[in-house]
Amino acid sequence: MTQSTTDNAAARQSHEALVVQQFGSQASAYVASTVHAQGADLQQMVEIAARTPNARAIDLGCGGGHVAYGVAPVLASVVAYDLSSGMLEAVAAEATKRGFANLTTRQGAAEQLPFADGEFDLVLSRYSAHHWQNVRQGIREARRVVKTGGTVVISDIIAPEVPVSDTFLQTFEMLRDPSHVRDYSSAEWVAIASEAGFAVTGVTRRRLPLDFDAWVGRMRTPEVQVAAIRALQAAMSEQVRQHFAIEPDGSFTIDQAVFELVAI
Repeated sequence: MTQSTTDNAAARQSHEALVVQQFGSQASAYVASTVHAQGADLQQMVEIAARTPNARAIDLGCGGGHVAYGVAPVLASVVAYDLSSGMLEAVAAEATKRGFANLTTRQGAAEQLPFADGEFDLVLSRYSAHHWQNVRQGIREARRVVKTGGTVVISDIIAPEVPVSDTFLQTFEMLRDPSHVRDYSSAEWVAIASEAGFAVTGVTRRRLPLDFDAWVGRMRTPEVQVAAIRALQAAMSEQVRQHFAIEPDGSFTIDQAVFELVAI
């Protein structure tokens, strides 16, 4: 193993530990989160999944498990996959409560999936990819485990195309949650997907309003960092303020998109 490979592995493990630290203790909050438990993008993902009855699917970076719960009734089976054992324990308990015998859990990183080539008909991921250490490797792994002709659906926050607005968004995200890596733009997502061997068959963009107190509360963001976010909001230009629709209490609106990909 080369020094570069060793360093990369160490960096990935360090980031993975940070993700687990940030989310493991918040498992119940994410299972109960109304922001994550509903939404037009979630309904869209369930509708896409329903097109392939008897399919085997994986919810990649499942978090509170809401995608897995949504698709379990319309698919043969779904694996809820996440880095955090605490999150997976909460998801398994909720699946049992809801009677989803076809929902199982598995722990691991998106960049190293412990599944065979072409094992799944459908790969789904919602609000997870912006935490991946290497998003390109994660999408390549998604292509490997989905069969040719299979579908991958990614739903995530997307970065503005205007650089200054992009910079403010990434800074907000990092201050709120140090495990944040990057919100990618729509153009970046299309390029990443194409490079991995997917045809992009659909992009649905939406605007997502966020209540500031709930947004920082889910991550138990320290007060000093909450204050820094508010200071940045106060300092931004009017153009950026309008893009994010900043409200007096700090609540704001961000861009979100669902990417429908077909493995070629």
